[in-house]
Amino acid sequence: MILHRLDPTSAEFACGTGWELKPEGACRGDVCVPLPKNARRSDGRVNVPAVAEALGMGLVAGEGHGLWALGPVSGGRALATAMVPEITLPDRHGKPFTISSLRGTKVFLATWASW
Repeated sequence: MILHRLDPTSAEFACGTGWELKPEGACRGDVCVPLPKNARRSDGRVNVPAVAEALGMGLVAGEGHGLWALGPVSGGRALATAMVPEITLPDRHGKPFTISSLRGTKVFLATWASW
């Protein structure tokens, strides 16, 4: 979900994420996650940083653009930084290739799985 502000209405938040804020917490289908008391602002708008933390959703600021990207619930598996962890895989000739050999350059890493 791309945000122009960090306090959307509950309806906007539900539309963008699928999570509805109810008295019992953030709910999606039969799953409800308790939220901290500060999950809603005094005017009823959603406190996105508080809800994102409670749900384990990544929140990234677009520096200088006034935009934020709110990622899906990650279950604790989201990367905390944009630094690629050390990875060594065989290259097309079967020789080991370590991603850190590209440190200092921009890298596009594409993955694919058949399942």
